[in-house]
Amino acid sequence: MSKRGENIYRRKDGRWEGRYIKERVSGKIKYGYVFAKTYKETKIRLAAARQEKAIQDEKKALEQADEARALFSAVAEEWYCAKKPQWKPSSAVKYQNILHTYLLPGFADRPISELTRDEVALFGSRLLSEGGSKGIGLSPKTVSDTMSVMKNILEYAAHIKGCPTADIRGIAIKQAQKPMRVFSLAEQQKLSHYLCEDLTPCNLGILLCLYTGLRIGEICALKWEDISFSEQYIYVHHTMQRLQTSGTSAAKTAVVISTPKSDCSVRRIPVPDGIFPLLETYRKQEDAYVLTGTAHIYMEPRTMQNRFKAVIKCCGIENAHFHTLRHAFATRCVELGFDTKSLSEILGHASVNITLNRYVHPSMEQKQKNMNMLSELFAVK
Repeated sequence: MSKRGENIYRRKDGRWEGRYIKERVSGKIKYGYVFAKTYKETKIRLAAARQEKAIQDEKKALEQADEARALFSAVAEEWYCAKKPQWKPSSAVKYQNILHTYLLPGFADRPISELTRDEVALFGSRLLSEGGSKGIGLSPKTVSDTMSVMKNILEYAAHIKGCPTADIRGIAIKQAQKPMRVFSLAEQQKLSHYLCEDLTPCNLGILLCLYTGLRIGEICALKWEDISFSEQYIYVHHTMQRLQTSGTSAAKTAVVISTPKSDCSVRRIPVPDGIFPLLETYRKQEDAYVLTGTAHIYMEPRTMQNRFKAVIKCCGIENAHFHTLRHAFATRCVELGFDTKSLSEILGHASVNITLNRYVHPSMEQKQKNMNMLSELFAVK
C-alpha cells in the first residue's frame, strides 16, 4: 500500500515501484519510474531520481538564460569565424567591414534575442537616410548588403546556437537602377583608333577588354600563357584585387591574385578575328603578364584605372569608369544580334536573366520593327 503523495506502490510481482514526473510534452505529463525490492529502497531511489531531474531542469534553465543573454557581438564573431573558410578573401574583407563599420556600433552589447524586426527595419532606414561618415546616407547597395549580413547572423544564432531571434525576412531595400554609361559607336571607334596607333602593353589590354568584355581584375591577372594561340581563346581563371590586410602587417592593403568569386566567371572567351593578329604580334613569354610584358611585375587595377582615365582624356571622350568598356562590349553584342546565352557565358554572368536585365533593352526602332510584323495579320479589303 502506498502513502498519500509519495507515488510509491507495491506491484503484484512483489516489487516496489516509484513514479515521478519526468517531463511535460504539449501539456501532457510523462512519468519516470524506479523499482526496488523494498519500500525503503524505492523511496531512496525515487528521491535520487527527483533530485537528478531537478538538477537537469536547473541546468537547462541556465542554458536557456545564457542563450537569451548571448550578445550580438559574440554571436557575430562566431558566425564570421565559422563562415570565413568558405569565402573568397574579398568577401571576408567585405563582411568584416560591414560588421565593424555598421552592425557592431549599433548592436554589439545587445542580447541577440532582444532584437526585434521593427528595430532592424528602422536601423536599415536610418542607414539609408543618415548613415555614413558624412551623415548623408549610404547607398542602397551598401544597406542591402548590411541587412543581408544581419539576416545571416540571426539565422546562425537561431539554427546553430538555438537562440530565439527575430525573423527579418522580407525587409527589402529598394535599389534604384543607375543609368549605365556606354560608349557611343563614335566614341568606341575613336578609342579603338587611338589605342591601335599607340599599342603599348597597357593599351593592348584596354583594347582587349573593349572587344572581349574582360573585367579590370581579370585583365590585370591575365598572363600570355592564358591565351590559346592554337584555338584562339582567352582562358579566364584568375582575378587581381587590392584588399585590406589584417593582423600585424604594417601595410593596410595588399594585392591578391586569386580565382574569380564565382564558378561562372571561370570561362573561355573566343578572341575576334580582327583582334587576334595583334596578340600574335605582341606575344611575350608565357609567364609574363599581358599588361607589363614581364613575369615579375604586374599592373594592379588602381593603376590600370588611372591609365584608362588618361587615355580617354587624350581621346577627348567624356569621363568614364573602366567598367564602361565591359558595358560597351555587351551593348555592341546585343546590337549585332548575339544570342543571349552565348553573351551571358562570355560575360561570366551567373544567369541569362542578369544579361537580359542589364543589357538587353530594345530601341524604339526595334520595337516598331517588331510591331510592324503584326501588319501581316491585318488586311484591308
